[in-house]
Amino acid sequence: MPDTLVQMSKEELARIVSNAVEEKLVELFGDPDEGLQMKENLRKRLRRQKKSVAKGERGTELASVRKHLGL
Repeated sequence: MPDTLVQMSKEELARIVSNAVEEKLVELFGDPDEGLQMKENLRKRLRRQKKSVAKGERGTELASVRKHLGL
């Protein structure tokens, strides 16, 4: 990472700002999911999705989903 702001790319600066904002929001409001239990069916679904992505499979394109939902 560059030593000064002038040497940073826009992407590096955006990443730093994004991380700082996220950290501050969690600090101020806490984690809204803290203490909640994940249901087993969701856990299984996330595991399947993780395996699919690892195999290189992709889901439905955003444009198709937006069109289907009329957005």
